[in-house]
Formats: sequence, C-alpha cells, structure tokens
Amino acid sequence: MNAHMPMTNNECDIPVLLVATQAPLDVLHSNAATRFLAVTQMMESLASLDITRAEGADVQQLANAAAMLLRDGCDVMDVLGRRIRAQV
Repeated sequence: MNAHMPMTNNECDIPVLLVATQAPLDVLHSNAATRFLAVTQMMESLASLDITRAEGADVQQLANAAAMLLRDGCDVMDVLGRRIRAQV
C-alpha cells in the first residue's frame, strides 16, 4: 500500500486530499469516527426540524455535505481495514 491514498472526493485530476495509510490505527479510527459523528449529528438535527418549508437546494446541500463526510470516513475505514487484515 502506498504511503498516501487519494480520497474518493477529489474533484480534479490532481488529488489534494489524501489518507496517510501508515498513520497509527487509532488515529485512522478517530478520524473516520469524527466524520461519522458529524454526519450523525447533522442528520439528527435535520430530523428534528420541520423541513416542510425547506428549499430544495438547502436539502440538497445538506445531503451533499453528509455524503462527502461519509465518503471520507469510508475511505479512512477502508485503509484501516486493509491495515488490520494485513496484521492477521
């Protein structure tokens, strides 16, 4: 595995967001968990609101932000899983 893996959400040909694949396992886990927690809190806030008057664009922007955070967390968890499987 390369020392750095491009994150899925890079929107250009030159990746600028990378996962440090050799970072300690607890650091990888913490970073993924932070993103998952942010999405969870965003969705809990959204679920408690009356969104019947929400603009479609607002809901789409929230969904895009949540998807980006989830994808980042999944990318980090992918590296974490590969590292753990390599130890077994």
